[in-house]
Amino acid sequence: MNNKNFDVYLDLGSSNIRAGAFSKTEPENSFQVIKKCVSDFTIKNFNLSNAEPIIEEIILTLEKKSNEYVDKIDLMIDSPEFFSVNLSLSKNFDGSKLKKEDIQFLIQDAKQQILRNYQNVKIIHIIVQNYKIDKIDYDFLSTEVDCNTLCIDIIFICLPQKIIDELRNLFTKFNVLINQISFSSYAKSLNYRNNFSIDENIAFIDMGFNKTSIIYYNKNIIKFFNTIPVGGNHITKDISKILKIDLLMAEKVKLYFDKDQNFLNKNNLSLDLIQNIIFARAEEILELCDKSIKLNQVSREVDQFKMVLMGEGSKIFDNEFREKISFSKVINLIEETNLGICESAAKVSQGVNKREVVVVPKKQLKKGFFEKIFHFFN
Repeated sequence: MNNKNFDVYLDLGSSNIRAGAFSKTEPENSFQVIKKCVSDFTIKNFNLSNAEPIIEEIILTLEKKSNEYVDKIDLMIDSPEFFSVNLSLSKNFDGSKLKKEDIQFLIQDAKQQILRNYQNVKIIHIIVQNYKIDKIDYDFLSTEVDCNTLCIDIIFICLPQKIIDELRNLFTKFNVLINQISFSSYAKSLNYRNNFSIDENIAFIDMGFNKTSIIYYNKNIIKFFNTIPVGGNHITKDISKILKIDLLMAEKVKLYFDKDQNFLNKNNLSLDLIQNIIFARAEEILELCDKSIKLNQVSREVDQFKMVLMGEGSKIFDNEFREKISFSKVINLIEETNLGICESAAKVSQGVNKREVVVVPKKQLKKGFFEKIFHFFN
């Protein structure tokens, strides 16, 4: 039994580490901690040495402010190693009524197919896109429907097992267990989706440190996920190379070019040149995202979507010069808060996406392995 007064959610980003402690009884007492930390979450260069002392400091701060021992967390991570696999399965039922166990069996079969074909990976999210009974689409299934043929479309979001093991080993050093790991771009899109009309097609563009993720919703259903290996750090590198300054100075230029003219004058920097450097790369990222979205859309949906930017990298668009960016679509920005970002992990943990199958460890739940799938039944 959990007698804690706070639930703790940690966002392990490539440039920042955030933690949110949410009070169960007094929400106004919830608080967050954020620390700068540059980490590389690619398989080739995976290294948590920078993050380790920062995480220890954050845990100690959480314990001091909450007056509770932190022994378990829910974790969000921003890694370019996330990838998705789409799978469709069908089964004949010869006119019989569907049972919960039938759906459970199909999803379990799909999961095993993924694990057989993609070795050394961990399935982080299982999202049911669509049910089709006798060629008719259903948002939710009913046990009252006679079914000849059932088809299920599923997205699996995966992460290499090596990264999972490294993360668990790191937090074990601080006697902290990881309850659940979430893909941060997906979790944030799920949290922010309610800010828009349910009838809108939304493309959430999460501009991170070394990658940009796309989560595309058709109405209220996730249609696809993609990652582009370009992010805010590439803009910093462009500034460094062209202006012949170090990366630390280039990052300052990127952050303050529109806020502090004295900073530019003092360092003999041209505002026009800086804008050209930043916006050239920003336009490239937007065009790559737009191309990816259109490649994954059906023809009648092309251009019928709203592009919504989030993430640390998207802050370069939040300035008075953004109209100089030559991009055909309207850009919408999400005003993120540190506590709000951590809240995204809480939304995943609470199962707000009724299309997501939450795999519950058997030792925690006697009712079965896929209890959350029951949301799909009326």
